[in-house]
Amino acid sequence: MSEPNRPDERFTLASERTFLAWMRTALALLAGGIAMLELIPGWSTGWVRTGIALVLIAMAAAAALTGMRRWLQVKKALETGADMPSPHMLWLFAVGLAAIAVSVGVATVLTRLSA
Repeated sequence: MSEPNRPDERFTLASERTFLAWMRTALALLAGGIAMLELIPGWSTGWVRTGIALVLIAMAAAAALTGMRRWLQVKKALETGADMPSPHMLWLFAVGLAAIAVSVGVATVLTRLSA
C-alpha cells in the first residue's frame, strides 16, 4: 500500500497564511463599512456614506468568499499537482478597492468644497 503524495507542509502553511490574510482583509473592510455608517456622521451626505459603507460591506463578503475559494483551489492544486489558479479574481478585487478609494477621495473633496 503506497502513501499518497502529500504536498510540502511549507506550501500548505503558506496557503493557509494567505487565506488568513484574506480573512483579515474581510474583517477590515467590514469594520470600515460599519465605521462609515456609524462613526463619521458629519462626513459627506447620508447617501454617499451609506453607499460607500454598503460597498465596503459587500467587498468584505466578497473577500471572505474569494479567500475561501482560492484557498480550496490552491489546496487542490498542491494535492494533485495541477496548475495554480489564475489571479483574475485578485485583479477584480484590486480594481474594486481602487474604485472605493477614488470614490472616498472625491466625496471628501466635494464635502470640503461645499462646507
